[in-house]
Amino acid sequence: MPIITVNNRQVHIQELNKGAEQTVVLIHGMFSNLSIYYFNIAPVLAKHFHVVMYDLKSHGMSERFLDGYDLDNMSSDLIGLIDHLQLENVHLVGYSFGGLIALKTALEYPDRVNQLVVTEAPDPQDEKARNIIDEYSKEFLEHYVANFTDTTKVQMGKRQMEKNHRMYEFLFNQTTIKADMIKEKYFLGETDFSKLTASTLLLYGADSNCRPTGEWLQSQISQSELELIPGDHNIPIQEPQLIAETIAQFLSKILTQNHG
Repeated sequence: MPIITVNNRQVHIQELNKGAEQTVVLIHGMFSNLSIYYFNIAPVLAKHFHVVMYDLKSHGMSERFLDGYDLDNMSSDLIGLIDHLQLENVHLVGYSFGGLIALKTALEYPDRVNQLVVTEAPDPQDEKARNIIDEYSKEFLEHYVANFTDTTKVQMGKRQMEKNHRMYEFLFNQTTIKADMIKEKYFLGETDFSKLTASTLLLYGADSNCRPTGEWLQSQISQSELELIPGDHNIPIQEPQLIAETIAQFLSKILTQNHG
């Protein structure tokens, strides 16, 4: 699998439809990896766009690091990746904590981000919302084993689960990830969203504990629309086809409005 060097760090990426004119970068959440998009969501988007997926540091097949999990560092990592791929500007799609990374990047680098899709981004100030991320990781593992293995399902499933559990243990016990996430406690409340220039789609589960955050973001971001998807915080797993189609329609609509 492709491993590239970005800012002296090893990053695992996957790309689909490299020849497309517009690029969408997909950002997964904490304690996950790019496969949340790879099997169902990315192929739908790749019918229209160049799709870039990458594993966050210490996730999936990317290099492990002890620190740098705050939004400034994660956003800088993302821009470094975009620079490495020689992309002038991109659309960003972020899920869970990845949605916060996408928001931060769009605010800090407005000339590099065309449109923005924020899926189930939690309010870091809400301790219950932070706990959802850990609950999600368990469902992600079960979903991976149930759906994304071949005839050697049991053996592959066990290896994958053990690998992911080792990653979780490393992140929780040896890195600054929990402290860095707590450091971002007031990120949403202290952000001036009037500076956000990208048209924004907010995707939230109709039954998600994070839904109030999506509704609040809609009230703060002038160029935003909120779409409620059947399900809870795990909507990329529960409704991947609907998620993909909704994102594709949003980006295509905005592009038509901007160039039509």
